[in-house]
Amino acid sequence: LMAMATAATEEDRTRLCDLPEACVAHVIALTSPRDACRCAAVSPCFRDAAESDVVWARFLPPDYRAILQLHQAPARRLPLSRSGSTAGAASAASGSSKKETFLGLTDAAVLVDGAGMAVWLARGSGAKCVALSARRLSLPWEDGEFSWRWTPHPLSRFADVAQLVDCTCLDIYARLPTAALTPATAYTAYLVFATTDAHRGLSFPDQETTVSVGGNAPSRHTVCLRPDAAKARRFRGGKGMDDVDVRGPALRGDGWWEVEMGRLRTGNEAVMGEEVAVSFEMLGWYPKRGLVVEGVEFRPL
Repeated sequence: LMAMATAATEEDRTRLCDLPEACVAHVIALTSPRDACRCAAVSPCFRDAAESDVVWARFLPPDYRAILQLHQAPARRLPLSRSGSTAGAASAASGSSKKETFLGLTDAAVLVDGAGMAVWLARGSGAKCVALSARRLSLPWEDGEFSWRWTPHPLSRFADVAQLVDCTCLDIYARLPTAALTPATAYTAYLVFATTDAHRGLSFPDQETTVSVGGNAPSRHTVCLRPDAAKARRFRGGKGMDDVDVRGPALRGDGWWEVEMGRLRTGNEAVMGEEVAVSFEMLGWYPKRGLVVEGVEFRPL
C-alpha cells in the first residue's frame, strides 16, 4: 500500500517541464537577457521557451522598430572592447526572430538622427545605450570660428570629430531627452575623447563635470583628462593632487579615452520635455589645445 501511495504521489506531482511552454516563457520574460540565455541551458523545455519571441520581445525597447527604420548606417565601431560586425544593424532589421533582432542591436550601434547619434542595447540587461556625436554637443566658439576643427577619425563611429585647435575658455554641454533612455534605469555619462601629441592645458585639476535631470540641481565632480602630478603642483602653487578627489580617464578597448561625468537615474515613465543635461568645463583661463572630442555616451550601470 505504501508503494502504491508513493507511485500515485509521483504521478500527481507537476514538474516544470509539464507546464505549458507559454507559461515558462512568461516567467523567463520577467528576468533579463543574461538570465534567459542561462535558462536555455537547463533543459530542452527551458530552451524552447527561452528562445521564443515572447521572451525576446520583452527585452526589446518599445521603439526598436522606429530605431531600425531611422538608422542611417551601422556604426563602424562599438564602444569599449566589443568589435561587432558592421552588418549588425542590417541583421537586426532583417532578423527572423526577436532574439536575432536583439542580438543585432547589441552587436553594432545604429546611427540615427542624421547619423549624429548612435543607439545600441546593453547585452546583459537590454537597456538602451546612447552616444551623442561631437556635432550634437555645444562647443565654445568665443575665441573665434577656428577654435575647433572638424575632421574624420579612423576610430570614430561618426563621420567626423571635433579637434580643439586653440582656446582659452573651454566648456562643453550636451542635452538628451530622457525619453531616449530606458525608464527606471541608472546611467553613467561619459565624455569620450583623445588627445594629440601637442596637447596643452589639459593636465590641471581645475576641470569640472555636472549632470542634472529635469532641471534639478546638478551633481558636480572634479575630473582631469590628462593627470600630470608635476604640472598640477606648478598649477596649484607647489601643492599636489592628494587632497583633491579627482576622477581620471580610462583607456577603452576601441582606442578612445573616457572620463565619467556623473550618474543619473531615469524615472519610471518618460516626462514630456524632460532632459538630461551634462557639461564639462575647464575653469582656468589659459591656452588649451589638442583635445579631440568624439562625443558623450550614456550607458546603464
